Amino acid sequence: MTEPTVNNRLHEWGLPLALGTTAIVAALVPLPSSTVERFYSAGLYRVLQPLLTSLSNRLQFPLFDATLVVLVAAWAGLAAHDFARLQKAHAARRLLVRTATWAAAGYLIFLVAWGFNYRRLRLIDTLAFDASQMTPDSVGQAMTTAARRLNALYQPEWDGEQPGEAIDPTLAGAMQQALTDIGRTHRLVPGRPKRTILDPYFRRAGVDGMTDPFFLETLIATDVLPFERPQVIAHEWAHLAGINDEGEANFVGWLACLRASPAAQYSGWLFIFRELGQSVPGDTRKFLTASLGPGPRADLRAINDRIVRNVNPRVSAVGWSVYDSYLKANRVEAGAASYAEVVRLVVGTRLVSGWDPLAH
Repeated sequence: MTEPTVNNRLHEWGLPLALGTTAIVAALVPLPSSTVERFYSAGLYRVLQPLLTSLSNRLQFPLFDATLVVLVAAWAGLAAHDFARLQKAHAARRLLVRTATWAAAGYLIFLVAWGFNYRRLRLIDTLAFDASQMTPDSVGQAMTTAARRLNALYQPEWDGEQPGEAIDPTLAGAMQQALTDIGRTHRLVPGRPKRTILDPYFRRAGVDGMTDPFFLETLIATDVLPFERPQVIAHEWAHLAGINDEGEANFVGWLACLRASPAAQYSGWLFIFRELGQSVPGDTRKFLTASLGPGPRADLRAINDRIVRNVNPRVSAVGWSVYDSYLKANRVEAGAASYAEVVRLVVGTRLVSGWDPLAH
């Protein structure tokens, strides 16, 4: 076994200290949202997103998965090598230093590839939003509209087998229109929907999809039902467009679905019907659910059955608690509760384009 020399220790701690300090400064130093919007979200990120997503779209497998496997294998291999050659205390110290170094480097890469979007201007601050519109009556009216559209759009064939991983061109075009609706000029390259090795966790935790923040890929859980899939994909594409808040991504995804194919429109209305139902009194929710035709009611039951069948309450609670902390650490004050912001945006927002989706 060999002991570290002074020079070796300086070398061992130099890079970790530099990366760690830079990561801490990047995490804590406040940046004006207007500055982030101008130089990152509307600047660097608009160049990075098409490049990274176009690259990942060429591959059948997620680059996120491949990188995760390589990093875990390398971390374990280096740890085993150190413990075989060095004294335990020194090996343990090297393990901790390496872990901290890699974490700091990963965080900095995350910020540049996607993470600075968390500090951009929020939609609720850039659109014409009227909080006074958020009343039980207005939510009930929106839910009534959703029920009417679901009954008109329903087709039995949308309950069939899962589609493949191809990008739906109509949904991609509709997403670009939705970005115009909210005054964003991002030229989006949509991500090819892919299955991830994290899929077993997704299913147990109740995670429908994820945007890979390093290679800007779209990862979708395999248990998402066909009539849920367009809204889930559109939500993740909204993240690819730099929409950070979960509720805002739900809103933009919904707008995109309503401008796409009838199947996507149905998916969007089904999603928003469920979301609106959580903001109305129980008797109103039961009445409007009863106004649905047999097909939409069966689809709502199928979604609930999927959740009951696949989601492990303990895994879900832990996973969402961790995600809540992650969002709050990235300046999303509402944390995981930000998903519910979609109702306020649907009811209280006037779009830049002047389109009223509730009059659709």
